[in-house]
Amino acid sequence: MHAVVLNCTLKPSPQPSNTALLAQVVVDELERLCVSVEVARVVDLRIPPGVETDLGEGDDWPRLHGLLLRSAILVIASPTWLGRPSSIAQRVLERMDAMLSETDSEGRPVAYNRVAGVVVTGNEDGAHHVISEIAGALVDLGYTVPGQAWTYWNAGPGPGPSYADTAHGHAWSERTGRTMARNLHAVAQAMSGAPMSAPPSE
Repeated sequence: MHAVVLNCTLKPSPQPSNTALLAQVVVDELERLCVSVEVARVVDLRIPPGVETDLGEGDDWPRLHGLLLRSAILVIASPTWLGRPSSIAQRVLERMDAMLSETDSEGRPVAYNRVAGVVVTGNEDGAHHVISEIAGALVDLGYTVPGQAWTYWNAGPGPGPSYADTAHGHAWSERTGRTMARNLHAVAQAMSGAPMSAPPSE
């Protein structure tokens, strides 16, 4: 089984990413469950705005689109900025919009029978809002979001330290991340054995 994690931090490599640190908890648990995981830091790639799968020369989105189609599990990891998903996360969802019109050989939307979850970090509140925005968009596309397929960390109301700067709340966030990985894996396995059929054509 394959999984892809799209880290939507605003920080290009090699800058340290708080979002990557919490996402790694999910990656480690998925790998413990024998899932092959690939992580992409989206900001390092050239992903122009648009709602098409391939915008031509210089567009790195087709490679990520290929990873999505090879993966039974998708994790979108985003920091919180002004109580909302990062601009990179929004860009990813906009490019994924093209998947609404893509179908497999049996006429099913290509996101069908794939599961997705969300990781959120930020030294401000708003994590539940970010989770709901991203998860809602993924459901729209046809992904299945299992129960408790998310984890988050924040420092509470107002400004404060970042995830890497404190041990506050890590135990809960990491335990929830491991639960998220197990739930994603379990539902992905169930769907592989009993996949959804194509929606009615009329």
